[in-house]
Amino acid sequence: MSNTPASAPATPHAINEPWLATYSEPIIEPDLPIVDPHHHLWDNRGFRYLHADLLADTASGHNIRSTVFLQCRAMYRADGDPALAPVGETEFVNGAAAMSASGIYGPTRHCAGIVGFADLTLGAGVERVLEAHLRAAGDRFKGIRNSSVWDEDQSIVTVPGAIPPGLLLDKKFREGFAKLGPLGLSFDAWLFHHQIPDLTDLAKAFPSTIVVLNHIGGPIGQNAYAGKRDQVMRDWRASIAALAKMPNVYCKLGGMGMAVMGFGFDDYKKHAKPVSSEVLAAAWKPYVEHCIEQFGVDRCMFESNFPVDKRTCSYPVLWNALKRLASGASAAEKTALFSVTARRAYRLPDV
Repeated sequence: MSNTPASAPATPHAINEPWLATYSEPIIEPDLPIVDPHHHLWDNRGFRYLHADLLADTASGHNIRSTVFLQCRAMYRADGDPALAPVGETEFVNGAAAMSASGIYGPTRHCAGIVGFADLTLGAGVERVLEAHLRAAGDRFKGIRNSSVWDEDQSIVTVPGAIPPGLLLDKKFREGFAKLGPLGLSFDAWLFHHQIPDLTDLAKAFPSTIVVLNHIGGPIGQNAYAGKRDQVMRDWRASIAALAKMPNVYCKLGGMGMAVMGFGFDDYKKHAKPVSSEVLAAAWKPYVEHCIEQFGVDRCMFESNFPVDKRTCSYPVLWNALKRLASGASAAEKTALFSVTARRAYRLPDV
């Protein structure tokens, strides 16, 4: 019998630690306060990233003040009502948040915000699941994420399980979505670039619910989309511009270290050592600049997406790259991009 948790992700996102250790950089602007609004914790298929691992990364040089955990199918309950299984993840993460809040592990408040999962296709019946999350984590529980990533090329996989096309347009899904706002909860969206119009339609239908676009809207750069970056960029730019017209939508600037984006910096067989923050910033610049132009700094926030993006670079190098991308911004704009916008979107205390 396998001892692999049933909730294990389809891809373990294994990290080549010896390869990462071959390159380091001095920290840029070490005093700049940062709220990291997107990371995970899990222990699956031999790949472990728990509170101690997160602590090692956030204490590696940058001034990380607090963080937000994003659902990743970690520690689901093995028994009981399947609809309530995801509450196990919130219980698990709230434990890490309590450890951090003790101050024993330093000044960073890890998992100050928690975004979990609830199956919105349950319709109105999802309310009891949302209430269970709130009981499990109280004010730390900020919202849910239903990943809707789908593409005709079924070889493009970023999350476990089969996701149907058009999920965000589904009537039952929207019936469940309607329960978020009244409970003060937000919605995180992880999708691919060609699905952004569906999110725009959803955000327009629920203008009082905060929506957070993950990973710059997922412009695909691999498999069926390899060699089509210019075409993808044109489509993505237009969709981002339309989505940004929805005032209830925020945009996370990150996730570009994932393989699905197609930059290839995670290919350690091709790169003898990880690329520099300067190289990363140059590659990511057109995407980040367009998002900031459309959403403005008050609705954009830099994210780490760790440990997934750790396949490409270390935590210090990642934030160096993001700081390079903001090098031309004013002090007020940097404060918004690196902390204030995230705190506003996730209703976090100022620490």
